[in-house]
Amino acid sequence: MSLFNVMNIAATGMSAEGMRLNTTASNIANANSVSSSAGETYRARYPVFAAEMQKALGGNSGEKGNGVKVLGVVESSKPLQIEYAPGNPMADENGYIYKPNVNIVEEMADMMSASKAYETNVQVADTTKRIFRRVLQLGQGR
Repeated sequence: MSLFNVMNIAATGMSAEGMRLNTTASNIANANSVSSSAGETYRARYPVFAAEMQKALGGNSGEKGNGVKVLGVVESSKPLQIEYAPGNPMADENGYIYKPNVNIVEEMADMMSASKAYETNVQVADTTKRIFRRVLQLGQGR
């Protein structure tokens, strides 16, 4: 594996973790929203990743390296929080309000995990850059 492949893997990892941080931030930002119907209520969103192993195994001969690919973002299928609050202006005709299926504790743990994974990918890219620099210096006879 060349150093260029390492940089590609780190870059795709940073991109994927950036997407994960964005969706987690969106979930946290909408955690306390209220709606008058289940159809209009915000649902937690999560990115779906896939390792690009075919590239590593030589499946696509024109492409080098492997990494992480973001396949898309899916909505959680966990049930919404339904609360009886007839005095709330957002209540439906039966007096219920609908809250998102976002668990703040899980989202904060996910955000810390994504942040650490992003930081690790940055460190890999930085170390690879230092190795590149050192190899170039060796070529110059230093």
